[in-house]
Amino acid sequence: MATNNSLQQARALILPSRQEVLQRHPSVTQFWNQNRKLLELAWAEWELENKDTLLVPDETLLAPSLRKAINEAWENPEKENAVADLWEEVIPGVYSAQFFDLERLAEFRNYLKAAANSKIPTRAPYGIQLNRYGFMLDKRSEGHLATPNFQAFYNNIMDRYMRPVARLLLGTYGYDNQTFGFSIQYNPDKDKDLRAHTDASAATMNININLPDETFTGSQVDFYDQKAKKPVQTIFEPGKAIIHRGSVPHATHPITSGQRSNLVVWLYGDQMQVPRGGANSYGNTNATTALVDVPKSITARERWSIPDAPKDGFAPF
Repeated sequence: MATNNSLQQARALILPSRQEVLQRHPSVTQFWNQNRKLLELAWAEWELENKDTLLVPDETLLAPSLRKAINEAWENPEKENAVADLWEEVIPGVYSAQFFDLERLAEFRNYLKAAANSKIPTRAPYGIQLNRYGFMLDKRSEGHLATPNFQAFYNNIMDRYMRPVARLLLGTYGYDNQTFGFSIQYNPDKDKDLRAHTDASAATMNININLPDETFTGSQVDFYDQKAKKPVQTIFEPGKAIIHRGSVPHATHPITSGQRSNLVVWLYGDQMQVPRGGANSYGNTNATTALVDVPKSITARERWSIPDAPKDGFAPF
């Protein structure tokens, strides 16, 4: 298959019908698997074709205070408390911090908009309330956003940022080797809320990518404080991330005006293992989530490390 013709071929593909998608017909998975290599080549060609105008996403898009603390902790894990200090505890097992630099967020959104307008087929995260917008982000997923520069950025976020933060705040070490991610958009007239659920993850990080002038009403997220036996309401602010144990029950209120756009990324163990107390309450999984005991105390150096195990093929949806 000639690389210089991949973009044209990908744009000419006939996607499965909406009915086939809704019914999870086997032909849908077959379509994505048969065209996986073509789509990866097409994304690389698209990126090269637009190299003079297209953003190269990297960690300079992220909040300077977070970048500084993270990079210093990688150099010296004993400085990890400076990372923890940036995260505000909402309830036990739920924390919030500024993740994206608001001055750079528009550039990242323009990048995603350009990808959406590329006419290269992608699969929306229909496992989440049949969401009609967004991308699958992880290479393990069918029809993922396979631009090489985005994949480098995504993997950097997972390896250098999310995993050590989850280990530090949530104690996920040993059950965070595998990654998963998608983007999602809430709209009043389509996908507007998400019922109470837990995640099939050891840790979930939900990052709002709305611009400061993109206001919305509604769409608050309730996290259930299991100790206080009551829900605590949070509002997503532009560029902020909420990281939480997948086992913490949460629900999204209906959005009543505007749009809310988010990146959602998960960590879990090999073959979807999660620490005991985790659960799987939404999405169709390809494997039964195994509950395992949380490991004993680990060192700072172990928290600030990257697993050397290969990625497996298990994806929640």
